[in-house]
Amino acid sequence: MNIVITKEDLEKINFYLNKVVSSSLAQSVLLIDRSGQLIAQYGNTMDIDVLSLSALTAANFGATAEIARILGEEEFTLLFHKGKNENVYFTALGEHVILVTLFNDKTSLGLIRLRINQIAEDLLKILKEIFESDRQLTFQPPEHQS
Repeated sequence: MNIVITKEDLEKINFYLNKVVSSSLAQSVLLIDRSGQLIAQYGNTMDIDVLSLSALTAANFGATAEIARILGEEEFTLLFHKGKNENVYFTALGEHVILVTLFNDKTSLGLIRLRINQIAEDLLKILKEIFESDRQLTFQPPEHQS
């Protein structure tokens, strides 16, 4: 699926990603599509290969969807991985995207989930507009000046 994300769309998305990071003490938040393409990121991701993380997250969700199917579930909409120092919380937002929240022991999973729940509906509205729009990606060559 090809989508077009405008600068205005990205500013709206980043507003909500910023809210999660600033109100929960999360280190960073990534928004990716189900194929593993990074849509947006906010927070400190300097030491992280976000493109690999995005691709692996999509694969993880794909594998988990098969586990859900085997167990008779339609889908598991969230995943949580706890490490010694770092934690990752994954949640599906609609049918097209996954929100990946990276955090450490300075915050709790409960606070992360609360903050995501507070922005989810508004973020979903923006994403719905993007994924359901009929905007086409076009290229306008620069005008030749003589």
